[in-house]
Amino acid sequence: MNHTFQTPFQSPTNERVVGRQIALFAAFVLPAAKLLEAPSILAKYAAGDLLLPALLHFLLQAGLLAVILYVVSRSETPLFERLQRVLKKGVIVVYLFYAAYFLFAVLLPILDLEKYAYAAFFDTAPTTFSFLFFFFLSAFICAKGIKAVGRFADISLFLFLLSFFALMALSLTETDFTHLLPLFGTKFERTMSAFKYTTPHFSDAVLLLPLLGNYQYKKKDAPKILFGYGIGALCTLFFLAVFYGIFSSVAPREHYAFSKIAQYFPALSVIGRIDLLFVYLLSIVLFFYTALPAQYATHLFSRSFSLERKAIVSAVLNVALFLFVFFCNKYYNAFYRVVGGKLVWVFWLFADVLPLLLLLLPNGKPRPAAPSAKEKSHA
Repeated sequence: MNHTFQTPFQSPTNERVVGRQIALFAAFVLPAAKLLEAPSILAKYAAGDLLLPALLHFLLQAGLLAVILYVVSRSETPLFERLQRVLKKGVIVVYLFYAAYFLFAVLLPILDLEKYAYAAFFDTAPTTFSFLFFFFLSAFICAKGIKAVGRFADISLFLFLLSFFALMALSLTETDFTHLLPLFGTKFERTMSAFKYTTPHFSDAVLLLPLLGNYQYKKKDAPKILFGYGIGALCTLFFLAVFYGIFSSVAPREHYAFSKIAQYFPALSVIGRIDLLFVYLLSIVLFFYTALPAQYATHLFSRSFSLERKAIVSAVLNVALFLFVFFCNKYYNAFYRVVGGKLVWVFWLFADVLPLLLLLLPNGKPRPAAPSAKEKSHA
């Protein structure tokens, strides 16, 4: 690829992810963030109808993902290269805005992860710097190329499926799905409040955009990726149904949902908390997911300022994130009200509205038409 059109997620070795990895990422990495705090928030506002706002989120994000895949599929020229051809040097402004967006988007997940890690991994009160290990892991991930995301997507197939279905199997014996009845028993305004306040947990399509930016589309990749996203959505909806089926009216108080959902399995009193093994496996996926927006921000800042050493940018960003968590974790509730309430428009603008403008991009080099049956017969 011409150096003039070097893009934020392009490396000297021209690393890319493939369609299979994007589909696996959509199916088994994206759901991880929705199994922590989102269930209790959905239950708080929508009660037994918590599946409805989640379904609305998934339909919206699937539509946005379909639009992005359509834009990618109609040209052989990668998406980011087409964007740079149109905006020229002005594309740096887009990169900086989205770098800032991804940094903003990672703040709430990091606070959630810290609160969860202290509750799930420590039997006694943790030390002040117990969560510091995450930032070393995050700094390492941020300095890696985009191909590392694809490799982790492959690994997540095992990590997510084993842990998720094991936790579901342990939970079903205590689940009463009649707690979800009557359907549509919650006022529509409360359902939309649940939709609004969980927007930060469901802004998925924009997280797939960097993976699709340098991606070389192949025939039938779009249905494969959308199918993967559908699998992730079904897993999340099933989890929400089981979660409310167990906790019912106390569900709004049950934070860090996936770490608690299997604890009432009768045999655990005899064999011990084997459910924690699966909780820890799923936590690996959650750790990677949480670091992902910071990785995107690292690449975008590095490209915007023509910095060759992403490791330095990664270190600076992760030190800043550590300081944010260290000083702001005590104000979590107020912070969530601001991000999920007053600033929710930031997610709607950057994750839902602006990606639609990609439809205005010229096609670049057109994708060759498939040969007709007559042409094949003469071949």
